[in-house]
Amino acid sequence: MILIRRSTIAWLASLLCSLAAPPVSAQRASGDTAGFDAIFDATTLSDWDGDTAFWRVEHGAIVGETTSEKPLKANTFIIWRGGRTRDFELTLEYRMSTRNPAGNSGVQFRSAQADIDAADAYTGQIYEERGRGFLARRGQAVRVTDGGQVTPLEPVGDPDVLKSFVKRGDWNQVRIVAQGATITQFVNGHLTSMLVDEDPRGRALDGLLR
Repeated sequence: MILIRRSTIAWLASLLCSLAAPPVSAQRASGDTAGFDAIFDATTLSDWDGDTAFWRVEHGAIVGETTSEKPLKANTFIIWRGGRTRDFELTLEYRMSTRNPAGNSGVQFRSAQADIDAADAYTGQIYEERGRGFLARRGQAVRVTDGGQVTPLEPVGDPDVLKSFVKRGDWNQVRIVAQGATITQFVNGHLTSMLVDEDPRGRALDGLLR
């Protein structure tokens, strides 16, 4: 299940590497979905743009897979071609295969990334790929000021406790809320990281969510 608030007018959502929507039989009750629209029809890749050598629909899920015959040389993205992001709230569910303990993935938005990995070393943190790097690790709330200086705020939780809420090899829910300069990330209903990005030269308030 991949949902985004209907009130968001200009946005684009996508999935990176091994993210997938769960099959209908695996969906969990995730609370009130009023005001949200589904962005995956659980049947086809209609309105999605990705390399079909790695991306497919199977049992109601978007599946990203690499094999020894088809190795991945660089990150591959599947993108929903519906607009561009501004302020948004996105909810999705994912499952990482345990066959590859080095599996690494995430959901990118505004050049930042909600991290997900098979070993859960990074799951729940906010990372900017090819940019400012680690911004808010699991359990952290931070403010990034002009010039890129990261200032810790009151922690949102104990990183080891938050890690314990992630279900390895099973479906997990990720919720991302971007409102102005503030980005919050939740995993299975638990706030895992928060970023207040006040760095006008380093941040983006609009862009791809992939």
